[in-house]
Order: sequence, then structure tokens, then C-alpha cells
Amino acid sequence: MARPASLPAVNLILFEPAELDAPLARTDPRAVHLLGVLRRQVGGTFDAGVVNGPRGRGTLAAVGPAALTLTFAWGPPPPAPEPVVLLVGLPRPQTARDILREATALGAGALHFFRAEKSEPGYAHSRLWSAGEWRRQLLAGAAQAFDPRLPAVTHGQTLAAVLAALPPAGTRLALDNYESPQSLAAVPVTAPAVLAFGPERGWSAAERTQLRAAGFACVHLGTRVLRAETAVIAALAILRARLGLL
Repeated sequence: MARPASLPAVNLILFEPAELDAPLARTDPRAVHLLGVLRRQVGGTFDAGVVNGPRGRGTLAAVGPAALTLTFAWGPPPPAPEPVVLLVGLPRPQTARDILREATALGAGALHFFRAEKSEPGYAHSRLWSAGEWRRQLLAGAAQAFDPRLPAVTHGQTLAAVLAALPPAGTRLALDNYESPQSLAAVPVTAPAVLAFGPERGWSAAERTQLRAAGFACVHLGTRVLRAETAVIAALAILRARLGLL
């Protein structure tokens, strides 16, 4: 969706709450973007956001040899996270990067990457998860979407543990090309909504049993077999439309 005409066509520059009163080093990628891409000079403004906080306008107050001085004027607090939870069997790291970034951009409220029976065990120990890169993907998605809210994220739990922690009400659906009698676009949905995806090799029989016992209905996206990241984004977009969140 295009931004309103009153907003410049640049990404939202995000700041952690603890950074707001500190100078921004000129080597920081955000400073490089402000000076080199946006070409802001002293007194120039830009779109800014506080991670999981409000949006507003930043002003470049001073440019020093080592750091920038910024000031901010903030808008109202953000609304609550959207009532959409995704469960994803741990995929390969590059697929997980795409899902983290794009699901954040689309407005998922929570993302739980669980250890599925058909997940490759080594995926849980990749640098994506061990070195904190997963959070950088969330920030990139939030900046793209012009929305400072980040989804809650967990990784490495079992499916049983994730299911036990879900909200008790709402819609529970699992994408399954093989044992799904109905299309996601045709089933009734209410919030909060939980959408579950198997790993790239699909669900095991035991996992299907667990999901059904937890109140999940199996649905599909049609006859085409999609890549995991494509299926997640397509299904999330359909679900948000069905919930009136677009």
C-alpha cells in the first residue's frame, strides 16, 4: 500500500528507547542514511519511530565530526499488536529471515518458530538465532511497513509447548496441502486467530494429531504447492483481509 502523500517516500528510521537522548554516531547506518541517502542538513526532518512505541518526526539538530544530534516530536502511542499469531516449523535460515521480515511488515502480532519433527535439527542453532540477527529482520520489516511495532518472537520450543501457551479463544487453522478439506479463503474466522505452518518437509502424522486435539482445522491455499515463505505471506494476507485488518 502506498503511503499518504504527506509522508516522504523513505523508510521509517527506528530507535530503541534508550537511544533517544544519546548522540547518533556518524558510522551508524541510520546516520549514513540520513546524511547520504536522505541528504538531510541541520534543521531537516525525517520520519522516526520508537521500537514498540510511537511514530513521529525527528530533526537533525547538529552534525558533529563523530556524531549527529537529533531531537524528536512523538505522536500518540501505537495500538495493541494485531490479533494474529503464526506458528512455523523451523525452516532453513534464509527462509526464516524472509518470514521474519515480511510477516512483521504485514502486521503479525506474534511468531513462534517451533522444532518440528521434520525440521533439520541444525536450523535451531544457526547464527540467525544465536547472534540476534532474527531481531534485525524484524526491524527491517517494521521500517518497511512504517510501523514501529515488532511481533513477539520465540524459537526452538516444541509444538506441544507452543500450543499450550496459545490464547484460548478465536480461530485456529493449520495449512496442510494434503489433509485439508477447505480453502483458507472460505472458512469463517474470528480474532484472535492462530495460523500454523509445518516445516518445509511438511507435517508429521503425530503433529496433525496434536493440532486437531488443540482445536485446529486444516485448510489449504489451492492446488499449487508454494515455497514456505510464499505460503506464510499469502496466508497471512488472506487471514488479515478476512479479519478486516487491511
